[in-house]
Amino acid sequence: MNAVPRLASTVWPDLAGAAVTLVVPVGSLEQHGPHLPLDTDSRIGEAVATRAVAALGTAASAAPRVLLAPTVEYGASGEHEGFPGTISIGTEALTLLLLEFGRSACRWAQRLVFVNAHGGNGAAVMAAVAQLRAESRDAAWFPCAFPGADAHAGRTETAVLLDISPDRVRMDRAEAGNTAPIVDLLDDLRAVGTAGVSPNGVLGDPIGADPAHGARDLEEVAATLARALTEWTVDDAGRLR
Repeated sequence: MNAVPRLASTVWPDLAGAAVTLVVPVGSLEQHGPHLPLDTDSRIGEAVATRAVAALGTAASAAPRVLLAPTVEYGASGEHEGFPGTISIGTEALTLLLLEFGRSACRWAQRLVFVNAHGGNGAAVMAAVAQLRAESRDAAWFPCAFPGADAHAGRTETAVLLDISPDRVRMDRAEAGNTAPIVDLLDDLRAVGTAGVSPNGVLGDPIGADPAHGARDLEEVAATLARALTEWTVDDAGRLR
């Protein structure tokens, strides 16, 4: 992997007058079953963003063209608050956080994209981006969406974590949860939360998760993000395509 230009490691004179695109992973701190760490979403979002930024490298000038910002590690995870360890700041607070983040960053960054790795953050991310764009700031959002993924802490996320953080995966504790399609669970999830539909917090089945599959999924999404950062096509919903 190429060197990754990071905002946290940059000194301000290197940004003066530079046309910067800021890439901001947005994750969560929430239960991911008995076998995955609480920061699973943050790890995935950062991995996708890191690979995309690394693939783009740096501009010919001394100033980076694309910078990776520190991950926003708290999100809207109210559906998981039935489990110890989950910390949710809710949609309203997350919206305000991302909005003020964007307003401040866009004082010097030309473009900004939030790379969202938790579905529960979606409403906040979209609302913040819509407001930023209404204020004539060039902001967008991008989802870490893996093709054919199961809902939560199942085979997909487990495979990705086995690739990027194998020492944080407790496969000795891995077990299937509620394997019903997520569309069939939405009403119950809204009413009683994840704990009400899956006592172990898993929506899917992590058994048999393959790190090679996780690596392929990760590289595919990161490559899509890298291309999107280069082309910068933003749709009416604020999504970077």
